Amino acid sequence: MTTQTLAGATAAPPDLERQTYAKVFWRLVPFLMLCYVVAYLDRVNVGFAKLQMAQDLGFSETVFGLGAGIFFLGYFLFEVPSNILMSKVGARIWIARIMITWGLLSAAFLFVKTPTQFYVLRFLLGLAEAGFYPGVILYLTLWYPAHRRAKIVAVFMSAIPVAGIFGNPLSGWIMESFHQTAALSGWQWMFLIEAVPALVIGLAVLAYLDNNVAEAKWLSPEQKRLLQHEIDLDQAHGSKGPHTVAAVFTDARIWWMAAIYFAFVMGQYALTFWLPTLVKATGVKGNFNIGLLSAIPFLCAIVAMNLFGRSADSKRERRWHLIIPALMGAVGFAVAASFADNTVVSLVFLSLAAAGVLTCAPLFWSLPTAFLSGTAAAAGIAAINSVGNLAGFASPYLIGYLKDLTGSTAIGMYVLAGSLVVGAVLVWLTPKQLVNR
Repeated sequence: MTTQTLAGATAAPPDLERQTYAKVFWRLVPFLMLCYVVAYLDRVNVGFAKLQMAQDLGFSETVFGLGAGIFFLGYFLFEVPSNILMSKVGARIWIARIMITWGLLSAAFLFVKTPTQFYVLRFLLGLAEAGFYPGVILYLTLWYPAHRRAKIVAVFMSAIPVAGIFGNPLSGWIMESFHQTAALSGWQWMFLIEAVPALVIGLAVLAYLDNNVAEAKWLSPEQKRLLQHEIDLDQAHGSKGPHTVAAVFTDARIWWMAAIYFAFVMGQYALTFWLPTLVKATGVKGNFNIGLLSAIPFLCAIVAMNLFGRSADSKRERRWHLIIPALMGAVGFAVAASFADNTVVSLVFLSLAAAGVLTCAPLFWSLPTAFLSGTAAAAGIAAINSVGNLAGFASPYLIGYLKDLTGSTAIGMYVLAGSLVVGAVLVWLTPKQLVNR
């Protein structure tokens, strides 16, 4: 369809447009959020397992940090191929495959005895899960035009703090309640029990998810035409981007986006992997209590993510909507590091850090999806996400290493604050056409 044809098409009645997007939202977004809650819980529950696992197995802070981060090496290696394969076979089969394989691997952690086994399973878990998150971002571009995506991606990514709100207390309760049941430690039961939802929901994906608008039997013909028209119009009017997979890797904008995302992800995974340890260090006793208090920053993040997402879409502005939360995260980490022995002050500023760093990610994805489409979108989104998520390797390993070296997490948290400031500066330097759409 040509740009001229799209521009001249009759606008859809407001009621039809509102009803159509409401139907798409309630059909897809809550289910995808549930999938991501399970994904994120299985990715980061190792941070809670550390409270028992490190002592039981004699793992140092460096060993744990390396094991937590090595997940992202496997994730990095398979992410682009995974997203390209999803664009060919469809989201339904590929997302189901991802969830079932990571569920099996997550359960296998109960057999870990040595650092090598820990590293290998974390690496394989990264391979298994590679493609899920960028696959969903790609999938949402098939249903929503650019000017609607910040709010939708923010709602979807609310799954991260939801996983923290429910997952941290759940993990703490499992570890305390099941410890030494059937000769297994609490952390072993946690890995086993929390792997089950991934297997169940992975099978549900096969029955529930549609690959695209054309396959959605729950939409009327008029609703399908409206959605496809908006997607086609959006792509026709978007910034000119690469058209082939090879062109993706020579487009400077891809690497610029990856650098911004790397800076933001440094803060995100430091928070999710180390939050239970940071809360415990303030003097809180008991795994369940640590889990309850660890949920507070994630509650604050849910509010901030959705407020910023709505505001960014209504104003069609991204630059300040990214810079402000990045600086919030930097201030939060820096002040929390300075008051690490004060539970109240530390929690207040860890909450500010969580609100900042977790708000950055959904707003960020409005930038690259504004100039990527087709097969190039599959490769480009995956390339940005895989390079950016190398911070998921660097961040926990760095904090673990610096804690072993200095006896404190403060230096590592100051480094994270600096990384978020760098991300804010890079966003400020991003061309105007990418941040005002």
